[in-house]
Amino acid sequence: MRHAHIHVTGIVQGVGMRPFVYREAMAHGICGWVLNAGDGVHIEAHALGKALDEFVDALSEHAPAASRVERVEVVGLAPGDWDAANEQGFRIVASQDQTAHTTLISPDIATCDDCLCELFDPADRRFHYPFINCTNCGPRFTIIRSLPYDRAATSMDRFPMCPTCAAEYADPLDRRFHAQPDACFDCGPHITWREADRGVTPAGVDATPAVGSTRETSDAIIERCVELLAGGGIVAIKGLGGFHLACNATNEQAVCELRRRKRRSNKPLAVMVRGLADAERLCRIDGVERDLLAGSVRPIVLLRRRVAGNDAYGFPDAPELAPSVAHDLPELGVMLPYTPLQHLLLAAAAAHGMHAIVMTSGNLSEEPIETDDALAWEHLVAAGIADALLGNDRAILSRYDDSVVRVVDGDVMPVRRARGYAPQPLSLPALNGTTPCVLACGPQQKATVALTREDADGHVVCFVSQHIGDVENGATFDAWSAARSRLEDLFDLAPVALACDMHPSYLSSQWAREQAREHNLPLIEVQHHHAHIASVMAEAIAAGRLAPDARVLGIAFDGTGAGTDGTIWGGEFLIARLADFERVAHLRTWALPGGAASVHDARRNAFALLSELDLLEHPGAVGLLNSLDEQTRSITATMIERGINSPRTSSMGRLFDAAAAILGICGQATYEGEPAIELEAAAWRALDGEIAHFPDDNAGYFTSDPSWLDQKALFEALLEGIEAEAPADRLALDFHVSVARSTARIASEICTRENIGTVALSGGVFMNRLLLWLLTHELKDAGLAVLVPHAVPVNDGCIAYGQAASARARLAQAASR
Repeated sequence: MRHAHIHVTGIVQGVGMRPFVYREAMAHGICGWVLNAGDGVHIEAHALGKALDEFVDALSEHAPAASRVERVEVVGLAPGDWDAANEQGFRIVASQDQTAHTTLISPDIATCDDCLCELFDPADRRFHYPFINCTNCGPRFTIIRSLPYDRAATSMDRFPMCPTCAAEYADPLDRRFHAQPDACFDCGPHITWREADRGVTPAGVDATPAVGSTRETSDAIIERCVELLAGGGIVAIKGLGGFHLACNATNEQAVCELRRRKRRSNKPLAVMVRGLADAERLCRIDGVERDLLAGSVRPIVLLRRRVAGNDAYGFPDAPELAPSVAHDLPELGVMLPYTPLQHLLLAAAAAHGMHAIVMTSGNLSEEPIETDDALAWEHLVAAGIADALLGNDRAILSRYDDSVVRVVDGDVMPVRRARGYAPQPLSLPALNGTTPCVLACGPQQKATVALTREDADGHVVCFVSQHIGDVENGATFDAWSAARSRLEDLFDLAPVALACDMHPSYLSSQWAREQAREHNLPLIEVQHHHAHIASVMAEAIAAGRLAPDARVLGIAFDGTGAGTDGTIWGGEFLIARLADFERVAHLRTWALPGGAASVHDARRNAFALLSELDLLEHPGAVGLLNSLDEQTRSITATMIERGINSPRTSSMGRLFDAAAAILGICGQATYEGEPAIELEAAAWRALDGEIAHFPDDNAGYFTSDPSWLDQKALFEALLEGIEAEAPADRLALDFHVSVARSTARIASEICTRENIGTVALSGGVFMNRLLLWLLTHELKDAGLAVLVPHAVPVNDGCIAYGQAASARARLAQAASR
């Protein structure tokens, strides 16, 4: 008989590790016990011959897919270290919380196929139960209060299991063995329904929610919800991490009304469809996208829309979406149901002839998503945004938006990392010596927060929070603070160094500076665009695709970020290491009159750019000038001339905005990046419409000296095209091609001069799928290796991760001196 203590670390709580260990122990004839602790799973095992070795191998080889087993440590037990009573049978011991919180936590998991079959099986006792789940699916991170992951430490603690559920929970051979959210109609959460009483009594007065405590009452609520949606109504629907606002995606009046109430005039809306067949009718889907749509995460996937009269043939029954869902953009955000309630809603909607439902975040624009039923009623229904609220009595403990991803050249690239992905840890490069826990406070827009942890074996991980939003007001900053505190508490992390953006006005950076002063902590301020490039480098180094001490040419094309010279950067070529960088080239700067005002009004930005380039008198500029009234032109010119609130910028994002305004495609932004997004849409139309025109090799390019990229020739070519009455769509495509070719040519020159073979791309401008595709191929054709992020978004959602990586490198560098 052999006796051993086994410690499994790096596992994810909430994915059925203890049931898995139990079944493997029984299969291999192992006696002993298993328990959950804050630092992983502990096992005492007693077995004959090779059974123990086979059992240990099975722990990593056959572990649940979401478990992320990192290490299985085996220590032999001396006779005095084990209890002979444990040599009889195998048991599960109650969880303990006496060790460090190094265990991971599973993100929420979409409803599995087994539960889905039961959900629609009239003979099953959970038929139509909106909270059906098992060990392989259901809520996880959004209901966890503390570790270890047990029912008492979740928001399910207020729902004592009925005898039948308790028997399943206690049966090691049952699929619901130790499934913490296990429940049914008799003992679990129930949906609730509450409609606004418009015009009769004030909303919310004496409005008692209906409760779906039985299958019949629950079905009646779902049916009423679908009836309201079919009639053009708007419903606030509670999901895993917050509320959605839903309406019929084929009803133009309903979609427009949702936009009006939510104050989201043009930004595209995501839709939910019942299955892959419905998604296929709307969009072109490849194998990777199909796996994303139907997998266990169920993010919103940005898909190429089918073009009416072109590849839409063969789908005569395709739902005709309301034009206002995504206007004329070439992509559509599509997701499939990931909760039992959503499956029930989409099935009922199909019976009413609805095959696509808008599902957008339940909040006013720029505010955090609502998570509490009472507050959702007050802020969404009583405030007049929604007509009814479909809630439930299970509390959401962590606010999570839907994740958004896209596939570019076969590679998955996150756009918004939230539900289903966060807070799965990301690896960071191991450095010489040890480094402390770093809290990276992130950017202002698309904010996340990150915390690092170095394990005893030197493995370093970074916990990056879910997408929080734009930290520009008190409510969003409160959400940022809550996400930070949650990561610190759950994983028992106490930061001893802080990293932040060097921008003087970011709320998160101001907080970091105050904390550093108050607690006498080291503060590392990381330049915004270096953080972009550092995030790409850190991912590649941790994955072994880049040497730890490598230099890369980082191309950071972004909207705006504070530069080290007092100007606003955004079109940068940086020779970078993790710890430092050198700015070797950038766009020619121009004034940005009014600062943020020129970001919102791309026409003013374009006016200032053409003024800088001495092109305002060009005949092709007449349309732009005519779009501005005389007073605006005069005031703008005066601000530029006198330097009044007109910071200079090298932003590639603003360059794309200016091109969109000059071409008359989009002159004013109703959401971030709208002019540039519309410019890309126009370029895709040219490509799809076969009116593509690729500029001559000697026309419409940046010129450089070699560190100063002059865009004058590019905009001269654009204005000449306008004067010649070339189609705006074709000129938009020409602009993309010229930028990609110019960038690749300059990058190649720098790499040759500096003996660098790798280029890293990051920044919000590379959300432009067409530009990213064109530039990547140009760089590869020039013999350069290209790195783009895959674990974090290319936009500002990567900044906290990049700050953490750069700060650790700088701390290690300082310690080695």
